[in-house]
This record gives sequence, structure tokens and C-alpha cells, in this order.
Amino acid sequence: MNTETLDHLETRDPGERERDLMRRLPALVAQAQSAPGWARILHGVDAAAIDHRAALAQLPVTRKAQLKDLQQHDLPFGGLTATPPRALSRICMSPGPIFDAEGHAADWWRFARPMYAAGVRAGGLLQNCFSYHFTPAAFMVESGAARIGCTVIPAGSGQTELQVQAMAALRPDTYVGTPSFLKLILEKAQETGADVSSVRHALLSAEALPDSLRKWFVEHGVPHVCQAYASADAGNIAYETRTGGALNPGMVLDEEVILEIVRPGSGEPVAPGEVGEVVLTVFNPDYPLIRFATGDLSALLTDAVPSPCGRTNARIRGWLGRADQTTKVRAMFVHPSQVHEIARRHGLGRTRLVVTGTTADETMTLQCESDDPATAGDGAAIVATLRDVTKLRGEVLFVQRGSLPNDGKVIDDRRSYD
Repeated sequence: MNTETLDHLETRDPGERERDLMRRLPALVAQAQSAPGWARILHGVDAAAIDHRAALAQLPVTRKAQLKDLQQHDLPFGGLTATPPRALSRICMSPGPIFDAEGHAADWWRFARPMYAAGVRAGGLLQNCFSYHFTPAAFMVESGAARIGCTVIPAGSGQTELQVQAMAALRPDTYVGTPSFLKLILEKAQETGADVSSVRHALLSAEALPDSLRKWFVEHGVPHVCQAYASADAGNIAYETRTGGALNPGMVLDEEVILEIVRPGSGEPVAPGEVGEVVLTVFNPDYPLIRFATGDLSALLTDAVPSPCGRTNARIRGWLGRADQTTKVRAMFVHPSQVHEIARRHGLGRTRLVVTGTTADETMTLQCESDDPATAGDGAAIVATLRDVTKLRGEVLFVQRGSLPNDGKVIDDRRSYD
């Protein structure tokens, strides 16, 4: 076995992986339909027919933003868990509040993969600085560490001085937690003269990691820094890898996830390489997720060459912002789904609603890509649809195909708030 990967699944032929996921997909949909919440969402769906991506793309999208309302009507999980709440291992609570499930299976969150890629090994010692208070992040690390066979310091978050004391005394080789808290710990160690040089690896998540901060960590003695992209609902989604000391491009998808990148406000997959909203189908027997929209923006890497680390799964660019670009214009909310509906009615390609001016004196302009803007379609009809859908007046501007930025924006608020 490749000692640089957790198991053989990470280096499978991509075609073999895709066939395996599609083979298992009908059973996952059927399993989800055994839960009352999913039974309502997937009513009338023939699970046996959902055995390819095109069929999956026809199923409704369930958005993370809907979870609070779903759960309030059917506590604690909105009827989306296939395992009864009191048969689970833990019930966690995230801000909102949103309740999150954890089952009994080993490495339930599939967090061993990003940890292993970050350098965690059997016999190692890591300082777990995710919170153990209500939220599941710390337990993701615990379950991954148990699978790998390393020892955990259950440090949690806060108490910076005590964190430094633990590092200096126990000499962990790895830190797992948020980037901002690692920076605080290293600054406190520098201030107090404590030796925390044993920490050579860091797996960071839950916050953005700009290149400037990554460089700062290297300059302050932590040369091997990797990110994980995870959520309290889906567990591990994707993670960074290294080959030797070099960071590899993109983030490798988890083996139990089917990922789609869709146009924000819709469920329609975009072309490979185009920025859109992350939609996940997760193979989890306790908490199956079918076309679950995270609200995050990302894009698939279009480079067909496997990652230099040897992992062959698809890679994404990482977190590129939030997909929910809902804005308020003249006291009316305008949603990405409305922009998508206008585009659908008129068979438009990439569109973007640009809001300019100042509060109470705004102008909405729907920019529509066209092969020949000078001879494009009926702008007056699109203006009428814009008003019908949003209940607001707006303009239409045809622009050259390919001229709108590939950044996932559907609504671009350029108003001045000075």
C-alpha cells in the first residue's frame, strides 16, 4: 500500500470510483426515503432509477439554510436522519441553533483522511484545539485520530497560556484547529519564551486561510500546513495534500461524497471549472444527505492529471465565498433563484444582476452574455420578466459571451453606502 495515503480507495482508477458511487447511489436514496423528512422531499422518486449523475441532478436541492426551519417543525433533525435520535452517539448543536447528528461507526465523520494527508500518523501526538462545547468539530478529530492510532490532547478552544504550557511540556507534533487560534498560541509562546517547536504539522479548518497567514506559520516554525473543508452536517468534504514539502494544487474530495457544482439559486450543474455552489450527496447510513447545498462557492479543477500525491479523486479549488447573495432593493428581497428563473424563461446563458447607485436610489441591470450583443434577443421581454419575477424595475444589458467573471456571482451589489 502507498504509505502516503490512508488506504487504497484514494488511489483507485477514477472510472472505478465513479462506477462504485453510482452503483451504491440507489440504495442511498432508498435509505434516505426511510426517514420522514427525506420521504417528503423525495416523494415520488424511484430510487432504483437514480443510478447516474443526470438522474441525480433532477432531484430537489435541500439547502443548509433550510435546516433551522425543517428542524423546528420536527425536532431535532427535521426528519432527515435514518437512525432514531436516541440510537445515535451524540447530538451536537451549532449556531442557529441547528442540531447535528453523530453515529457510532468508526471515523463517522471521515476525518482520518485529511488528518493523514496533513501528516498525522500512528504513534503521533496531536493537540486538538477545536471546541468540545456543543459543536462536533473536536469529535471529528477524535474519531479520525482513533482510526489512525495517534494520541490526542483534548485541549479545546481558549486558555491560550494553558495551550502553550501543554505544547511545551507534552511536545505534540501536530496542531488541529482554526488558523486564528494557532496564530494566537504561537504569538503567546513567542511572548513568554516557551518552546513549542515540536509542532511541525497543522491541519486547519473552519476559517479562511489566506496565503499571507500560511506564510506566517512557516516563518514561525510550522512548515507543514494543510486545510480541511468540512461541515457539521456532512463531515469531511475535501482536503489539501502535500508531496514532500510542497503543497499540491486544489483540495481532494472525500471518498464517500458525490459533489456537484451548481449555478447559485438553482440545482443545475455548471460546466467543469466554472464557479458555483457546492452541492453534496453523502453516503452516511445514519444521516444520508441527498443534493445538500452547503451555501459555499467552489469550482472543480479541470486538470485531468491526478494530484502529485497520488490521490486520484476529483479536486476543487477550495472555499471561494458564499453562494447566498440575497440582497434587498427598495425594501424588496432579490434572490439568486429569481435571477435563475428569468434566465430559464428566456433560455439565457450566464447572467448577473448588477445593483448600482445608493440606498433608495438603486438601478438594477441584468447583464446577459450573448455571442453577438448587438443582435441579441428581445430585451423588452426580459425587462418585463425581471419586473414580473422581482416586482422591481430594471434594465437589461447584453454583453459578449465569456466576459462576465467566473466567480459564481449571480447578484453583484455595487451600491455606495457612504
